[in-house]
Amino acid sequence: MILSGKALAAEIEEGLKKRVDALGFTPGLDIVMVGDDPASRTYVEKKLNKAGDIGIRGRLHHLSESTSEEELLSLIGKLDADKSVHGFIVQLPLPKQINPLKIIAAIDARKDADGLHPLNLGMLAQGSPATVSATPKGIMRLIDYYKIQVAGAEAVVVGRSGMVGKPISYLLTNRNATVTLCHSKTKNLAEHTRKADILVVAVGSPYLIKSDMVKEGANIIDVGTTKLGAKMVGDVDFDPVSRKASVTPVPGGVGPLTVMMLMENLVELAERAKAEPQATAPPRRRRKQA
Repeated sequence: MILSGKALAAEIEEGLKKRVDALGFTPGLDIVMVGDDPASRTYVEKKLNKAGDIGIRGRLHHLSESTSEEELLSLIGKLDADKSVHGFIVQLPLPKQINPLKIIAAIDARKDADGLHPLNLGMLAQGSPATVSATPKGIMRLIDYYKIQVAGAEAVVVGRSGMVGKPISYLLTNRNATVTLCHSKTKNLAEHTRKADILVVAVGSPYLIKSDMVKEGANIIDVGTTKLGAKMVGDVDFDPVSRKASVTPVPGGVGPLTVMMLMENLVELAERAKAEPQATAPPRRRRKQA
Protein backbone atom coordinates (compact mmCIF):
# COMPACT_ATOMS: atom_id res chain seq x y z
CA MET A 1 0.00 0.00 0.00
CA ILE A 2 1.17 3.53 -0.77
CA LEU A 3 0.96 5.77 2.31
CA SER A 4 0.17 9.08 0.60
CA GLY A 5 -0.09 12.23 2.70
CA LYS A 6 -1.93 14.39 0.17
CA ALA A 7 -5.54 13.64 1.13
CA LEU A 8 -4.81 14.00 4.85
CA ALA A 9 -2.98 17.30 4.26
CA ALA A 10 -5.98 18.67 2.34
CA GLU A 11 -8.32 17.61 5.17
CA ILE A 12 -6.14 19.33 7.79
CA GLU A 13 -5.91 22.48 5.68
CA GLU A 14 -9.68 22.88 5.59
CA GLY A 15 -9.83 22.54 9.37
CA LEU A 16 -7.09 25.14 9.84
CA LYS A 17 -8.94 27.68 7.68
CA LYS A 18 -11.92 27.41 10.04
CA ARG A 19 -9.69 27.81 13.11
CA VAL A 20 -8.05 30.92 11.62
CA ASP A 21 -11.50 32.41 10.93
CA ALA A 22 -12.47 31.74 14.55
CA LEU A 23 -9.46 33.63 15.92
CA GLY A 24 -10.86 37.03 15.04
CA PHE A 25 -7.46 38.31 13.91
CA THR A 26 -4.82 37.38 11.35
CA PRO A 27 -2.11 35.19 12.89
CA GLY A 28 1.45 36.02 11.90
CA LEU A 29 4.17 33.59 10.82
CA ASP A 30 7.64 35.01 10.23
CA ILE A 31 10.44 33.06 8.54
CA VAL A 32 14.09 34.02 8.82
CA MET A 33 16.35 32.81 6.03
CA VAL A 34 20.10 33.45 6.00
CA GLY A 35 21.88 33.03 2.67
CA ASP A 36 20.66 31.67 -0.66
CA ASP A 37 20.56 27.89 -0.32
CA PRO A 38 18.34 26.78 -3.26
CA ALA A 39 16.60 24.01 -1.30
CA SER A 40 15.89 26.38 1.59
CA ARG A 41 14.45 28.96 -0.80
CA THR A 42 12.09 26.34 -2.26
CA TYR A 43 10.94 25.21 1.19
CA VAL A 44 10.41 28.79 2.37
CA GLU A 45 8.32 29.66 -0.69
CA LYS A 46 6.12 26.60 -0.12
CA LYS A 47 5.58 27.58 3.52
CA LEU A 48 4.72 31.20 2.75
CA ASN A 49 2.36 30.23 -0.08
CA LYS A 50 0.54 27.74 2.12
CA ALA A 51 0.29 30.27 4.94
CA GLY A 52 -1.46 32.66 2.54
CA ASP A 53 -3.86 29.92 1.42
CA ILE A 54 -4.93 29.32 5.02
CA GLY A 55 -5.27 32.98 6.00
CA ILE A 56 -2.00 33.35 7.90
CA ARG A 57 0.11 36.45 7.36
CA GLY A 58 3.50 35.18 6.24
CA ARG A 59 6.57 37.39 6.23
CA LEU A 60 10.13 36.61 5.12
CA HIS A 61 13.27 38.13 6.63
CA HIS A 62 15.98 37.32 4.09
CA LEU A 63 19.49 38.01 5.40
CA SER A 64 22.77 37.80 3.52
CA GLU A 65 25.16 34.85 3.73
CA SER A 66 27.63 37.07 5.62
CA THR A 67 25.18 37.90 8.43
CA SER A 68 26.85 37.59 11.82
CA GLU A 69 25.52 35.58 14.75
CA GLU A 70 25.00 38.82 16.69
CA GLU A 71 22.92 40.33 13.88
CA LEU A 72 20.72 37.26 13.71
CA LEU A 73 20.28 37.19 17.48
CA SER A 74 19.25 40.85 17.36
CA LEU A 75 16.52 40.07 14.82
CA ILE A 76 15.30 37.13 16.90
CA GLY A 77 15.02 39.41 19.92
CA LYS A 78 12.81 41.78 17.91
CA LEU A 79 10.57 38.93 16.70
CA ASP A 80 10.30 37.58 20.26
CA ALA A 81 8.99 40.99 21.37
CA ASP A 82 6.69 41.67 18.39
CA LYS A 83 3.09 40.90 19.38
CA SER A 84 2.00 40.66 15.74
CA VAL A 85 4.32 37.65 15.35
CA HIS A 86 2.59 34.61 16.85
CA GLY A 87 5.29 32.19 15.77
CA PHE A 88 8.44 32.14 13.69
CA ILE A 89 11.16 29.85 12.43
CA VAL A 90 14.78 30.22 11.45
CA GLN A 91 15.25 28.17 8.28
CA LEU A 92 18.08 25.64 8.54
CA PRO A 93 20.85 25.12 7.56
CA LEU A 94 22.66 28.29 8.63
CA PRO A 95 26.04 29.59 7.42
CA LYS A 96 29.09 28.16 9.21
CA GLN A 97 29.73 31.34 11.27
CA ILE A 98 26.40 30.88 13.09
CA ASN A 99 25.78 28.28 15.82
CA PRO A 100 22.29 26.85 15.12
CA LEU A 101 21.84 25.60 18.70
CA LYS A 102 22.48 29.08 20.08
CA ILE A 103 20.00 30.56 17.62
CA ILE A 104 17.25 28.05 18.37
CA ALA A 105 17.69 28.55 22.13
CA ALA A 106 17.22 32.32 21.67
CA ILE A 107 13.72 31.87 20.22
CA ASP A 108 10.93 32.41 22.75
CA ALA A 109 9.56 28.88 23.31
CA ARG A 110 6.04 30.36 23.10
CA LYS A 111 6.79 31.43 19.50
CA ASP A 112 8.76 28.35 18.47
CA ALA A 113 6.71 27.21 15.47
CA ASP A 114 9.36 24.61 14.54
CA GLY A 115 9.24 22.88 17.93
CA LEU A 116 13.04 22.83 18.16
CA HIS A 117 13.57 24.92 21.30
CA PRO A 118 15.21 22.91 24.14
CA LEU A 119 12.15 23.47 26.33
CA ASN A 120 9.81 22.00 23.73
CA LEU A 121 12.11 19.05 23.00
CA GLY A 122 12.53 18.41 26.72
CA MET A 123 8.80 18.48 27.38
CA LEU A 124 8.26 16.14 24.43
CA ALA A 125 10.83 13.68 25.82
CA GLN A 126 9.08 13.93 29.19
CA GLY A 127 5.73 13.15 27.58
CA SER A 128 4.24 16.57 28.40
CA PRO A 129 2.28 18.74 25.95
CA ALA A 130 4.67 20.67 23.72
CA THR A 131 5.02 22.24 20.30
CA VAL A 132 6.26 19.33 18.18
CA SER A 133 8.60 19.58 15.22
CA ALA A 134 6.54 19.56 12.01
CA THR A 135 7.87 16.41 10.30
CA PRO A 136 7.60 14.07 13.33
CA LYS A 137 4.15 15.48 14.08
CA GLY A 138 3.13 14.84 10.48
CA ILE A 139 4.45 11.28 10.65
CA MET A 140 2.28 10.51 13.66
CA ARG A 141 -0.79 12.00 11.97
CA LEU A 142 -0.11 9.82 8.91
CA ILE A 143 0.29 6.73 11.11
CA ASP A 144 -3.05 7.46 12.77
CA TYR A 145 -4.74 8.22 9.44
CA TYR A 146 -3.87 4.76 8.15
CA LYS A 147 -4.75 3.17 11.52
CA ILE A 148 -1.28 1.69 11.99
CA GLN A 149 -0.91 0.02 15.38
CA VAL A 150 1.72 1.80 17.49
CA ALA A 151 1.36 0.39 21.01
CA GLY A 152 3.47 -2.74 21.29
CA ALA A 153 4.95 -2.32 17.81
CA GLU A 154 8.66 -2.69 17.05
CA ALA A 155 9.63 0.74 15.72
CA VAL A 156 13.01 1.49 14.19
CA VAL A 157 14.15 5.05 13.44
CA VAL A 158 17.15 5.53 11.16
CA GLY A 159 18.66 8.97 11.76
CA ARG A 160 19.12 10.83 15.06
CA SER A 161 18.73 14.50 14.12
CA GLY A 162 17.09 16.91 16.53
CA MET A 163 14.57 17.83 13.85
CA VAL A 164 13.27 14.36 12.96
CA GLY A 165 15.03 11.31 14.42
CA LYS A 166 15.02 12.14 18.11
CA PRO A 167 11.54 13.76 18.24
CA ILE A 168 9.89 10.86 16.38
CA SER A 169 11.60 8.39 18.70
CA TYR A 170 10.07 10.25 21.67
CA LEU A 171 6.61 10.36 20.06
CA LEU A 172 6.65 6.64 19.29
CA THR A 173 7.92 5.83 22.78
CA ASN A 174 5.19 7.99 24.32
CA ARG A 175 2.66 5.91 22.34
CA ASN A 176 4.09 2.67 23.79
CA ALA A 177 6.12 1.42 20.84
CA THR A 178 9.43 -0.34 21.48
CA VAL A 179 11.87 2.00 19.74
CA THR A 180 15.35 1.41 18.35
CA LEU A 181 17.22 4.54 17.23
CA CYS A 182 19.85 3.81 14.58
CA HIS A 183 22.49 6.15 13.14
CA SER A 184 25.75 6.31 11.18
CA LYS A 185 27.64 4.30 13.85
CA THR A 186 25.06 1.49 14.06
CA LYS A 187 26.56 -1.88 13.22
CA ASN A 188 24.69 -4.04 10.70
CA LEU A 189 21.75 -1.71 10.10
CA ALA A 190 19.74 -4.40 8.31
CA GLU A 191 19.56 -6.53 11.46
CA HIS A 192 17.58 -3.75 13.10
CA THR A 193 15.43 -2.68 10.14
CA ARG A 194 14.23 -6.24 9.46
CA LYS A 195 12.61 -6.32 12.91
CA ALA A 196 10.58 -3.16 12.34
CA ASP A 197 6.80 -3.09 12.21
CA ILE A 198 7.20 0.69 11.78
CA LEU A 199 10.35 1.94 10.06
CA VAL A 200 11.12 5.69 9.87
CA VAL A 201 14.09 6.62 7.69
CA ALA A 202 15.44 10.19 7.77
CA VAL A 203 19.07 10.39 6.67
CA GLY A 204 19.11 11.78 3.11
CA SER A 205 20.87 8.77 1.62
CA PRO A 206 19.20 7.74 -1.67
CA TYR A 207 17.93 4.14 -1.83
CA LEU A 208 19.59 3.23 1.48
CA ILE A 209 16.80 0.83 2.45
CA LYS A 210 16.56 -2.18 0.11
CA SER A 211 13.79 -4.75 -0.02
CA ASP A 212 15.89 -7.37 1.79
CA MET A 213 16.22 -4.94 4.73
CA VAL A 214 12.49 -4.85 5.57
CA LYS A 215 10.02 -7.46 6.66
CA GLU A 216 6.80 -8.40 4.91
CA GLY A 217 3.91 -6.14 5.88
CA ALA A 218 6.00 -3.42 7.53
CA ASN A 219 4.93 0.23 7.48
CA ILE A 220 7.73 2.48 6.22
CA ILE A 221 7.90 6.25 6.50
CA ASP A 222 10.49 7.73 4.13
CA VAL A 223 11.53 11.21 5.19
CA GLY A 224 14.63 11.47 3.00
CA THR A 225 14.67 13.75 -0.03
CA THR A 226 17.56 13.89 -2.49
CA LYS A 227 17.51 15.32 -6.00
CA LEU A 228 19.08 12.95 -8.54
CA GLY A 229 19.09 14.76 -11.86
CA ALA A 230 15.54 15.96 -12.42
CA LYS A 231 14.06 13.38 -10.04
CA MET A 232 13.40 13.65 -6.30
CA VAL A 233 14.05 10.36 -4.50
CA GLY A 234 13.91 9.12 -0.93
CA ASP A 235 15.95 6.94 1.39
CA VAL A 236 13.90 3.87 0.43
CA ASP A 237 14.27 1.91 -2.82
CA PHE A 238 10.57 2.47 -3.41
CA ASP A 239 9.54 0.08 -6.21
CA PRO A 240 10.94 -3.20 -4.82
CA VAL A 241 10.22 -2.29 -1.19
CA SER A 242 6.59 -1.34 -1.94
CA ARG A 243 5.95 -4.89 -3.19
CA LYS A 244 6.35 -6.28 0.34
CA ALA A 245 5.56 -3.33 2.62
CA SER A 246 3.48 -0.14 2.90
CA VAL A 247 5.63 2.89 2.03
CA THR A 248 5.29 6.66 1.78
CA PRO A 249 6.17 7.99 -1.69
CA VAL A 250 8.74 10.71 -2.33
CA PRO A 251 7.39 13.22 -3.14
CA GLY A 252 3.80 13.15 -1.88
CA GLY A 253 4.22 11.26 1.38
CA VAL A 254 5.48 13.12 4.44
CA GLY A 255 6.25 16.40 2.62
CA PRO A 256 2.70 17.81 2.35
CA LEU A 257 2.15 17.04 6.04
CA THR A 258 5.38 18.73 7.15
CA VAL A 259 4.22 22.05 5.70
CA MET A 260 0.72 21.57 7.11
CA MET A 261 1.99 20.74 10.61
CA LEU A 262 4.02 23.96 10.65
CA MET A 263 0.78 25.81 9.86
CA GLU A 264 -1.04 23.90 12.59
CA ASN A 265 1.71 24.77 15.08
CA LEU A 266 1.36 28.45 14.18
CA VAL A 267 -2.41 28.37 14.61
CA GLU A 268 -2.02 26.64 17.99
CA LEU A 269 0.47 29.31 19.11
CA ALA A 270 -1.95 32.05 18.04
CA GLU A 271 -4.80 30.34 19.91
CA ARG A 272 -2.67 30.16 23.05
CA ALA A 273 -1.70 33.82 22.73
CA LYS A 274 -5.38 34.74 22.45
CA ALA A 275 -6.25 32.69 25.53
CA GLU A 276 -3.52 34.25 27.69
CA PRO A 277 -4.76 37.01 29.99
CA GLN A 278 -3.57 40.38 28.73
CA ALA A 279 -1.75 42.61 31.14
CA THR A 280 -3.63 45.83 31.90
CA ALA A 281 -2.18 49.08 33.14
CA PRO A 282 -2.98 49.93 36.77
CA PRO A 283 -5.59 52.66 37.22
CA ARG A 284 -4.18 56.18 37.44
CA ARG A 285 -4.46 57.84 40.82
CA ARG A 286 -6.12 61.20 40.94
CA ARG A 287 -4.00 63.90 42.41
CA LYS A 288 -5.48 65.50 45.50
CA GLN A 289 -6.50 69.07 45.12
CA ALA A 290 -4.39 71.41 47.20
